[in-house]
Amino acid sequence: MEQQKLPNVTLALILAIIGFVCCCIGGLPGIILGGIAFFLVSKDEKLYKENPENYSNYSTLKTTKTVSIIVLVIGILYLAYSIYGIMSIGGWEAYMEQVRTMSEQYSQ
Repeated sequence: MEQQKLPNVTLALILAIIGFVCCCIGGLPGIILGGIAFFLVSKDEKLYKENPENYSNYSTLKTTKTVSIIVLVIGILYLAYSIYGIMSIGGWEAYMEQVRTMSEQYSQ
């Protein structure tokens, strides 16, 4: 019997890589994309465990799972750091006031 590729691994890898890039922008997009990639990988992993002899790209699945976990961890850490930064300033109101002050200084 000819081996086939797991159906969601390529899509999950693309989402994980885009999520990794989005972690540089902010935590939330990376968490969302990494979470979707991890869900797809978990689904394919269950499919592989049912019939391992039918599929050929299990090593790519393991790599994608690792990347998606890294993306999730970085995204969560970045989000926690952002929340800590906002709270250390004095909350959301103080943060927005600081943004307004900086934008007024920049525009002058």
